[in-house]
Amino acid sequence: QVQLVESGGGLVQAGGSLRLSCLASGTTFNFNAMHWYRQAPGKQRELILAPRTDATQNTAESVSGRFTVSIDNARNTMYLQMNRLKPEDTGVYYCHYGDRDLNEYWGQGTQVTVSS
Repeated sequence: QVQLVESGGGLVQAGGSLRLSCLASGTTFNFNAMHWYRQAPGKQRELILAPRTDATQNTAESVSGRFTVSIDNARNTMYLQMNRLKPEDTGVYYCHYGDRDLNEYWGQGTQVTVSS
């Protein structure tokens, strides 16, 4: 059974940093098919980062230059390093995985709150 578990959220002041983790289990993961999403209060969930095995990443403009994704294959974990956080980065952050059979899996989310 595929499971994704996010951790690392919390309350931080604007300008600060947080690192989120997504621990994956239950299958052999293709990290090309893993993504970070964010859902801000009152808004739809949006894709913000998708890692690629060639070390590039697809990044939403709103987080470009501030957020980076990395992968630890040995730990089956994807990380989201968030720097220079802004109040508009507040929201629930989700890890997502789509397998080759088009099944989609989501973690439970982790809350990030950035105070001004």
